[in-house]
Amino acid sequence: MRIDATFKSGWLLLVAGAMAACSKPAPPEEPIRAVKVITVGMQASGSTLEYAGEVRARVESRLGFRVGGKMLERLVELGQHVKAGQLLARLDPQDLKLAADAARAQLAAARANHALAAADFKRYQALKDQNFISDAELQRRDAVAQAARAQLDQAQAQWSVQGNQAAYASLHADVAGVVTAVLAERGQVVAAGAPVLQIAQDGVRDVVFSVPEDKVTAIKLGTEAQVLRWSVPGALKGLVREVAASADPATRTFTVKVAVQTQDDLALGSTVSVLPLALQHSGVPVIKLPTSALRQEGQATAVWVLDGTSMTVKSQTVQVATADGNDVLVAGGLQPGTQVVVAGVHVLAPGQKVIIYKANDAP
Repeated sequence: MRIDATFKSGWLLLVAGAMAACSKPAPPEEPIRAVKVITVGMQASGSTLEYAGEVRARVESRLGFRVGGKMLERLVELGQHVKAGQLLARLDPQDLKLAADAARAQLAAARANHALAAADFKRYQALKDQNFISDAELQRRDAVAQAARAQLDQAQAQWSVQGNQAAYASLHADVAGVVTAVLAERGQVVAAGAPVLQIAQDGVRDVVFSVPEDKVTAIKLGTEAQVLRWSVPGALKGLVREVAASADPATRTFTVKVAVQTQDDLALGSTVSVLPLALQHSGVPVIKLPTSALRQEGQATAVWVLDGTSMTVKSQTVQVATADGNDVLVAGGLQPGTQVVVAGVHVLAPGQKVIIYKANDAP
């Protein structure tokens, strides 16, 4: 009986061991991760948006001859300042002079023809007074005299046109300014109206710069902008006078023009820095977060928010306004006093338990 009891107890132990070997092990507990958190609050922003701009003239004129011909000489160079009425270039006037001489000869012939027709009409009128000719003959002579007068007027107008054409062989500056482009050289045959020189008129200067699509809506006509020069300290005050209605097809940016009253200190083509006041956030109370706190959740930007009671994290979608150095300005989604995880955000899951990381002080 004792042997049977021993055998029975051994058999029970064997069955218990086999059952224990067939059962699944218990899943390991999820580790509690240490995270760094910050408590967000309102603070003054130091964000400034600065754009590179170029100084240009308000008005740039492309000047060309009103007649075609071969250009004999160009009397100005690129970058030269010219005065109103100054001679800039000349065409070969030989053909124009010949045309003017031909018009002058036609005018002389028309004047002689008119004088002869007027004299004939005067003689026939005297004969009509003596009843030597009929009324029809006098009317015919009157018509000949009127036709000669019309031909004289036509020749006079043609001679005036040819005289002007000869004067158009000389190109003069219509305004004072600076030559910004030379588009034709000596010996070149130019067509009527083809641009030869480009002149930037003296006067108010514009600072031209480009802004991306997400910023152009904030810039309105008449808003102020600061213009900073590289070599001269201090900022110039400018006003936005034009915002492009469509984007540049190559850069996909919008051109903005700022009017600056100062003329002498801004050289044409120089590079300046432009700070539109409509895009500046310096001193404005905002919520800042380090970029390490952000993560992508689908098409949205999110952060992990710590629940201090249960010590778990949950995802919170935020709206980012702009960057400020290594930080971002949050436009929505967070309230002051919220604790946000700023390190280890990519190894967390919703509802995961965490502890706040504390650095060990060296002994």
